Parts: sequence; structure tokens; C-alpha cells
Amino acid sequence: MGKRAIREAGRGVTLLEVIVSVAILAMVSLLIYGAFDGMAKGKRGVEQINQRYREGRLAIRRLAREIPSAFLSAHQPYNQSLIVRETLFVGENTTPADRLDFTSFSHRRVLRDSHESDQNEVSYFGSRDPDVPGKVDLARRESSLIDLEADRGGSVQVLAEDIDLFDLEYLDPLSGLWQERWDSTSATGQLGRLPLQVKVTLVLRGGPSGQTIPFVARIALAMQSPLTFALPQ
Repeated sequence: MGKRAIREAGRGVTLLEVIVSVAILAMVSLLIYGAFDGMAKGKRGVEQINQRYREGRLAIRRLAREIPSAFLSAHQPYNQSLIVRETLFVGENTTPADRLDFTSFSHRRVLRDSHESDQNEVSYFGSRDPDVPGKVDLARRESSLIDLEADRGGSVQVLAEDIDLFDLEYLDPLSGLWQERWDSTSATGQLGRLPLQVKVTLVLRGGPSGQTIPFVARIALAMQSPLTFALPQ
């Protein structure tokens, strides 16, 4: 009995046993790796979706801060040749992103002692990504200098990437109806007037399960008539 136990204790591991052990270890390792890899992919997916929601909320927040500060001014020199600036509120209906150009009191100075006021030109529009076919981003343009070209100059930044829709509607305080376009510079539009509210619909791609992420906001404007405080009554 004792000799048999000694012979069994001294017997080595066969090659087949080694192969089976390695195979089992590889299968367990593969399962563990797959589990951790799935968790990492799920985490990255959740983070990307959260980033998309955050991007949309920040864009709506920026719109909600700047649109209420829109203004028109009736202060112009009598000599038309001396006019060097124009205040306006112009909304165009385009696909997939509308365009809005307006003047506002929403500018914030970031440089100390800079010669800037709170007045500015602001534009929101769709910008196609030159590197990705079919991709449209929501862009914002701002110029601290109001001139006669409300759609040019200043700096441009992307507020939200890969949008599916950017739609604007304007509530006319005279008719009480929502309009798809607004033009405070045209006699056939809404000459010298601002809308009562602006309805913003922003839809981003890249939501859960490939769905879109919609954001809707109604933004009230502080004034509807041009500034005339320096004009003779």
C-alpha cells in the first residue's frame, strides 16, 4: 500500500492533462475578457450618449440666453450714405438646418479693458463637415462689431455636432400665428418688428440604439419694437 502511494505521488502530469488544463484556462480567460470588454464598450456607449445629451442641453441653453436679448434700433443718421451699421432679426427656413441672424445685447467681454460693449451680431446655422460626407453641425457666429453684413465676420464655433434637424418658428405678436420665416428688414416681411417667441427644435443623431435625441424649447423675447429713446417725439 505504501509503495503504490509513493509511485502514484511521484507520477508526473501527462501532456494531455496539460493541454486540457491550458484549454480550460484559455476558455475562462476568454470569458472574463469578453465580460470586461462588454462592460467597457457599454460604459463608452453610455458616456457618448451622455455627451450627446449634454451637447444638446448646452446648445439650447446658449440659444435661450442670447435670443431674448435680441434688439432692433431705429437710431440711424439722416444721411443714408453715413449708415455703417444695421440691426436686424432675420430667420431663414432651410433644410436640414434653419438660419438665424440677429443683433443682441448678449456679448460678454472676456478681455480686460477691451473696447467692446454688450452689443453683438449673432448667427446660428447649419455647417457641413468637410471631412465627413452627410454630416451637418450646428454652428454659431458672433461678431462684437455690428456692421452692414450680419452674416459675415467675427468668429465661428460648433455648438452641436451631427445634427438631424434645427428648426425655428416665430410667434407673430400681431397675428398670433407661428411663422416659418422672419425678416425685420423687409417691407414684405415683419419690418421693424421682433417675434414674441421663438420655438427651437434641435434633433441630434447618436442616441440610444441609433435613435435621435430631440430638444424643444420656447424662448420669449424681451422686446418686440425698435429702440427709439434718442429720437425726438
